[in-house]
Amino acid sequence: MQALEVLTREASMLANGSSMRVIPILNAREAEVGRQMQICNACRYCEGFCAVFPAMTRRLEFGKADIHYLANLCHNCGACLHACQYAPPHEFAVNVPKAMAEVRGQTYADYAWPPAFGRLYQRNGLTLSLALSAGLALFLILAVAMKGTLWGGGLGGSFYQLFPHNLLVGMFAPVFLYATLALAMGVRRFWREVTPATSDAPISGPAAAEATDAVLRLKYLDGGHGEGCNNEDDAFTLWRRRFHHFAFYGFLLCFAATAVATLYHYVFGWVAPYELPSLPKLLGVVGGVSLMIGTAGLWKLNRLRHPLHGDATQKPMDLGFIALLFLTSASGLALWLGRGTPALAVLLCVHLGAVMALFATLPYGKFAHGIFRSAALLRHAIEKRQPSPIGLGDE
Repeated sequence: MQALEVLTREASMLANGSSMRVIPILNAREAEVGRQMQICNACRYCEGFCAVFPAMTRRLEFGKADIHYLANLCHNCGACLHACQYAPPHEFAVNVPKAMAEVRGQTYADYAWPPAFGRLYQRNGLTLSLALSAGLALFLILAVAMKGTLWGGGLGGSFYQLFPHNLLVGMFAPVFLYATLALAMGVRRFWREVTPATSDAPISGPAAAEATDAVLRLKYLDGGHGEGCNNEDDAFTLWRRRFHHFAFYGFLLCFAATAVATLYHYVFGWVAPYELPSLPKLLGVVGGVSLMIGTAGLWKLNRLRHPLHGDATQKPMDLGFIALLFLTSASGLALWLGRGTPALAVLLCVHLGAVMALFATLPYGKFAHGIFRSAALLRHAIEKRQPSPIGLGDE
């Protein structure tokens, strides 16, 4: 079915007794995904590549919720683009990774909470992320300088002499809790919209286990054939998946280090700083190194990716998030290595500025893609366990 027919049908008002309801109209980006999915549904050459295509074959029509769901299932590996006989310069101009990326970025803004903050996704670029980090660090440096403890000061490696523990909690806890709430509310809205378009079946243990496995292994970054994503010269590579793993698990280890340190402080009364081989330090060092490797690699691959692989307008947001993750891990390791030097105060301010900038931008930056994609993978795992619609292919 052509995009115009989809738009016409979506715009129609359906009467049911005395009640009326309006089916959401597709915008240009969503209509383009619908057009391409109709072509792909007739071809099905890429059916085994990733979760998008089996989910696509369960549909004859593509409404707004279906398109938002499929866009967040897409991992932008590029395999379908390089395998497609209808890709540019063919007149059909099928480019699923680019079309999906454009809609995916739009969904982050559409489901943002509060809704008025959705535009922050378009403004959260590399320059803004680094400027925010630098501005916060400078503010902290000036505050420390006014106390006369910016350089040296006989701190003995203890940053609580600069910023008491309760002050740090008061600074970071509200920002972190707000970021968590905003992300949770956003993905809740997404879940409620796409659920009727997938299946009303409840979450089952097997479905949850399958989705968790797909998230933790980044299953669909293997290109559907185990050889990996396509890079700028059409060659397959697994490095995008590997660097994602370094960054993902490095972030989790750093978060675990903070959680264990919190436990140490409030339960056992063991006050920071902690040294090796303590668990918080071990988790933090390993996580920080892993995060640096992952973000450095992803930065390089992002800069080298084929221009047809995604939405070029989202590059500043992607690079801003990568840069903040790298700066957070690098400054944390530098703080540990320089804890006994006169530079402790400056290093601490730089690290705190990076962490606060990261937390402040989490709900409105690339971090959201992991949350929305996980929700889409769970919906896919639930949907595939239901009977296929009549006349459509079984999985």
